Amino acid sequence: MRFLIIAGSPWSLVHFRGHLIEALLKSGIEVHAAAPDLSAESQVRDRLEAMGARVHDIYLKRTGTNPLDDARTLWALLRLIRRVGPHYVLGYTIKPVIFGSLAATWTRRPRRYALITGLGYSFSDEQGDRQQRWVRRIAVALYKLSLRYSHKVFFQNPDDQALFRSHGILGSTTPSVVVNGSGVDTDYFAPQPYPPVPDFLLIARLLADKGVRQFAEAAYRLKADFPEATFTLVGDLDANPNSITREELDRWVEDGVIRYLGHQSDVRAAFASSSVFVLPTFYREGVPRTILEALSMGRPIITTDTPGCRETVIEGENGYLVPARDVDELSQAMRSFLERPELVALMGQRSRELALQKYDVHKVNAVMLKEMGVP
Repeated sequence: MRFLIIAGSPWSLVHFRGHLIEALLKSGIEVHAAAPDLSAESQVRDRLEAMGARVHDIYLKRTGTNPLDDARTLWALLRLIRRVGPHYVLGYTIKPVIFGSLAATWTRRPRRYALITGLGYSFSDEQGDRQQRWVRRIAVALYKLSLRYSHKVFFQNPDDQALFRSHGILGSTTPSVVVNGSGVDTDYFAPQPYPPVPDFLLIARLLADKGVRQFAEAAYRLKADFPEATFTLVGDLDANPNSITREELDRWVEDGVIRYLGHQSDVRAAFASSSVFVLPTFYREGVPRTILEALSMGRPIITTDTPGCRETVIEGENGYLVPARDVDELSQAMRSFLERPELVALMGQRSRELALQKYDVHKVNAVMLKEMGVP
């Protein structure tokens, strides 16, 4: 039996699907992993091959709506599937889902699956500007075309599942299942002691939609009353036009309000030096991986009451949910931990319990394997 997993980026195969690939290999299935630029990402390729997976480069532009690029992606996937002859095909993220599902259907693969890991920019605002509405219309049409013959569609939160049904994307006979995000390795992301100085941590691509500006504004407000507190930002500036600017970031750092650590390939040290994890996103998330890592490391969570995020917080038990874009509510939630520092350990313990009960990667993968009929 052969299983083909199609990704939009090489590193996600290891960081987000590595445990799933290992579980498939342990079940005796031959695993093929496809992504763009795998040849250039030698460390990812080497790790996948060391696991026992077979890797394939494909042509795929992660962003953009150029029809010629997308036609080339579809043709590449058709050729790959004909050559490999997989019994199972699973795509995740928008283009692997759409074009992988179409290619699997047209080549009559016996088991076709899709994993919706969030809806991103085009679905972040139901009104949105003209470009967002245009991109959303294209996405809905392509999702409808590609998923109507899928054997099962996996979602990471119930809001995305409901939205797909409301838009008529899922056929009346297309089964769907909600799983608890991508899961987290609770052994690797183990709890660490809390720092003596209160620290609020945000890890994200530095996009406006991730709430980075709201985090910085809340830090300015709180720093005036709690000068000992620190506010740490981890992540890369992005080529996306929605990214914050280098000038903004430099100003926050120069003002002594934000401690910027840049990109971190291993974020455990950043979590270990933090007290509370904050993600004020209004991006359309699946279930943010950074929140799952924070839960596993025993950190309280402050995030927005939005799809994919609200499932990770039991209000007042392991953190707080705040309205998107609301700096006042965000500041007040953060202030709660500064005024009552004992909440950090109490809520952090509850976060760890939630990670073990609900988000352990082996439990999440077991559900997916069962739903796909993997022996």
